[in-house]
Amino acid sequence: MDHIRFTKMQGIGNDYIYIDCLQSCPDDLASLSREMSDRHFGVGGDGIILILPSEIADFKMRIFNADGSEARMCGNGARCVAKYVYDNKLINNNNITLETLSGVKHLLLNTDASGNVLSITVDMGVPSFVASDIPVKMSTDRIIDFSLETGVKSMPVAKITAVSIGNPHTVIFVDSIVYVDLCNLGGAIEHNALFPDRTNVEFVQINSRNDITMKVWERGSGVTMACGTGACASVAAAVVNGLTDRNVTVHLDGGDLIIDWNGNTGHIHLTGPAETVFTGVYNRRSRM
Repeated sequence: MDHIRFTKMQGIGNDYIYIDCLQSCPDDLASLSREMSDRHFGVGGDGIILILPSEIADFKMRIFNADGSEARMCGNGARCVAKYVYDNKLINNNNITLETLSGVKHLLLNTDASGNVLSITVDMGVPSFVASDIPVKMSTDRIIDFSLETGVKSMPVAKITAVSIGNPHTVIFVDSIVYVDLCNLGGAIEHNALFPDRTNVEFVQINSRNDITMKVWERGSGVTMACGTGACASVAAAVVNGLTDRNVTVHLDGGDLIIDWNGNTGHIHLTGPAETVFTGVYNRRSRM
């Protein structure tokens, strides 16, 4: 497949290139993601997301970051997949199941009387603070409010809380998000030896018991405008540190997400928009 049909979509600024692979799929996906994600010579995006058939759910999603690495889960990406299959009449149901590398996710499309998708709620599952689940190379069972040496002058020691939302996250609470050295700290912590699979990094400012502001460094993509799993991780970390309640609005550079962590079931739910930006055909570069 040298001529690839795609749809550019974004969930509050977390933009990916979506490829319908229900009939056929390109090869060398890591290379393709690096090529198409380039914002100067490609389509531009945080990565590519493939929509595939599934034997255990309505559809399957595979995610490749801008650096070619494969991600396990993306909350913003999952919402966009749901909108894509609904808008393209691949399913006639507001309840959608989606197979991911972190399990089957359940999504609910909130639509108006005309069938337009207003927002989408994703059941992200149960967050885990168990070090081996994240994973974190520590002898302790959980990493909560732990002092990590970053090697970065602006914040030589960071108080971190590590959590898995199907992928690894490291949450750091700060007094003011404005002064965070996002690039240097994010890159250093992502590649810290404590995290054998690397980690996403979230910096969080607490505004109230139900309102936080977050900036994110995504594993494999760098600074992005939003991260759905990161927003869930931030709220879960804030709750266990006693900083917020369980229903929280998260402000990100690209917009707002509503996170609700159910105290009875343990499941965390993410609600937010999904938008189609444009469609096109990408002519793959010549491969030797």
